[in-house]
Amino acid sequence: MAYITLNKNNFFNNLDIIASHTKSKDKIAIVLKDNAYGHGLLEMASLAQEYGITKAVVRTDEEARSIEELFEYILVLGDIPEKPSSKMRYTINDIKSINKFPKDTLVELKVDTGMHRNGISMSDLHDAFIQIKDSGLILEALFTHHKSADELTSEWFWQNDNFKKIKKEAQYLAQEFGFAPLRFHSANSASLFRTDSFDEDMARVGIASYGCLEGFAKLLPVLSLYAQKLSSRVVKKGESVGYGGTFTAKESLLVSNYNFGYGDGFLRSSSNNFVTLNGVKQIGRISMDNSSFLSEEENLLIFNNATDAAESAETISYEVLTSLKSSLKREIV
Repeated sequence: MAYITLNKNNFFNNLDIIASHTKSKDKIAIVLKDNAYGHGLLEMASLAQEYGITKAVVRTDEEARSIEELFEYILVLGDIPEKPSSKMRYTINDIKSINKFPKDTLVELKVDTGMHRNGISMSDLHDAFIQIKDSGLILEALFTHHKSADELTSEWFWQNDNFKKIKKEAQYLAQEFGFAPLRFHSANSASLFRTDSFDEDMARVGIASYGCLEGFAKLLPVLSLYAQKLSSRVVKKGESVGYGGTFTAKESLLVSNYNFGYGDGFLRSSSNNFVTLNGVKQIGRISMDNSSFLSEEENLLIFNNATDAAESAETISYEVLTSLKSSLKREIV
């Protein structure tokens, strides 16, 4: 089976750069959702703890429980617990969901400042505080998410202005309803690097920590993907390769088949367009369990930068990484 290596030095390099922007590693909340962007939840959680990160962000309660012993604080973005936890904070994404949380659950209220995806409406803030209080929940923080922090448009500034208004109102409401002083956070990876004056309580950092935030050369990719050779053959001029015969040899070629296909996370849309870092071309249609390359190497480096790999599939590094199956062996180097 194909396998993955995770470069510890590159990961720590990225966290050093991020900490220089947050002014403290204590303000870094490492985003580990979706199997740590395909890197491996337990592997990256352990490395983050070793570096000194105390905060994590995940998608589900199951993810949170599996890394509970490694962090002091875990924010769950998309789940409602069966019972409260002293470490886990759960996101209120919709005002209609407030009464679904068990009493005494630690919650953080997400506010829609312009992305129009998850979060309560800005105009519903007061009503949300009433319902949170009546439901016996413990509100600790408010946060929002930027829709286009990685694009040089005015929308990043517009959402920041909206969030400033929300923070001011929420501080008054917290006093009115008897909540402790609230924490606030809005910065994802791209947003953090848009400013040199970060002043929030934490930054939720995902893609930057994994070294795949475009435009930042000092951030180094953590994940490298390798495949092992299954077989080799000479394909003669005029013969085709793979399902549908989408590649036809114009001359005799040595072709090898490797144990990495779309069943492992190799996007089928990359077929006949993918070229490895070392200039090795993939040919023919990518199959479920294998794919063909113009190579005879026993262990072939498929990619060590998901941003480059994404180009062949006309997608983004996030999709390339999160498509990698959890069954692939991952080794920290």
